[in-house]
Order: sequence, then C-alpha cells, then structure tokens
Amino acid sequence: MSMIESIRKQVAPIHPEGRNFIILFGIAAVVLHYIWSPLGWIGGIATVWCAYFFRDPARVTPVRDGLVVSPADGYVCSIGQFAPPPELGLGPEPMQRVSVFMSVFDCHVNRAPVTGRITRIAYKPGAFLNADLDKASEDNERNGMLIDAPQGTFGVVQIAGLIARRILSFVHEGQSLGVGERFGLIRFGSRVDVYMPPGARLSVGLGSKCIAGETVLADYSPSAEERPYKVG
Repeated sequence: MSMIESIRKQVAPIHPEGRNFIILFGIAAVVLHYIWSPLGWIGGIATVWCAYFFRDPARVTPVRDGLVVSPADGYVCSIGQFAPPPELGLGPEPMQRVSVFMSVFDCHVNRAPVTGRITRIAYKPGAFLNADLDKASEDNERNGMLIDAPQGTFGVVQIAGLIARRILSFVHEGQSLGVGERFGLIRFGSRVDVYMPPGARLSVGLGSKCIAGETVLADYSPSAEERPYKVG
C-alpha cells in the first residue's frame, strides 16, 4: 500500500451538506488574511474544523437481531424512564430512553438504531438550550420519527442544541431503514434521544462514549443481561 493510499484511508469523506459551509469558511479565511494575516490563520483553522465537523466516515454496524445501536457519535448524557414527546403519538407512559450528546467535535451524521419502517416523522419548533440538559428533550427544537421494528416501535428524536440551528432529515414516512443507515444530520452540537419498547437490556452507562452505527446501546436477545458500569 502506497503512502498516499494509506493517508487517504485515514481521511473521512465530507458529507455533501457541508461543502457550501466549508467553501464559505475558506472564502472568509482568504478575506481575513488580506485584512490581517493572523486573522487569516484563525480563519484557516476554522475552515479545517468545519471540514472535520462535516466528516462522514464509514461505520461497521453489528447486524445481529435484537441489537440497538447508537444513532449518534458522542457520550451518553441521560438514561432512564421518560415520557416520549407527545407529537410522536406513543402515549403518556414513560419509556426507556437513552440520550447521546454530540459536541461540536463529534461527527454529526445520524444513523438508524434499528432496522424497520418509518411510520411517522414529526417536527416541533422550540428553544435552543444546552442539549446536555434533560429539559432540552421537552423545550428544544426537535425532529422525531417512529420506527416499527421487530422488537416494537422505537422513537428517535433529533434535538437542536445551544449552537445548532438546523436539523436535517434525509428520510420520509413509509421508508424502510436498515440498522446503521444514515437518516439525518444536525448543525452544530446537539443530541439524539432513543425511546425503546419494553424488554431492552442496556449495554451502556452514563458517560459511555458512543460511535454512531457501531456502539450497542441495548440488546433484546433473551440471553442478554444488563451490564453494570463504573467511572474511573
């Protein structure tokens, strides 16, 4: 393998949604350079960060029946029983929820946690609180969808954050999704909540680092056991 090919394998492709942003950042860096060269360096660093933010790396998704994978890169910021958003139509009863928070340094391409059919997509405008807070699930702008899977109906909610101002969805109602397939993107810094039907045995704890499409959040297999965790 040549050195160029080795380097190419380490560089993730850029999602098409990010190209215009990267171009604008680059133009701004050039303009700032002509105004004052140190500003140009700052603009150049910002352009590199923008390209890094919109990276879209390939992921290796486990496909065994019963697994629920993370829909987002980031860390688990909330676990517990919570009532799902009313616009999803899942009822008022609390469901098992795992929330994954994405910082501005995480990849923001979201992936399906399970294989199934999208039966509803519901957008709700709202505030732009820090997505790390529990109340962000209720107050922030969000876009939710229902996925009918063999284990039951899952709710997946993209939530805008403090800096995020745009939630993008690449899917539509009635569409079938495979586990790990891309379904959306959020700009810039945000969170994704997964509401799970009964029977989920969690495979992550608070603070667990997640990789979209790869990290197993929960397991519905009869032999699966919920795992204890410690921080250290």
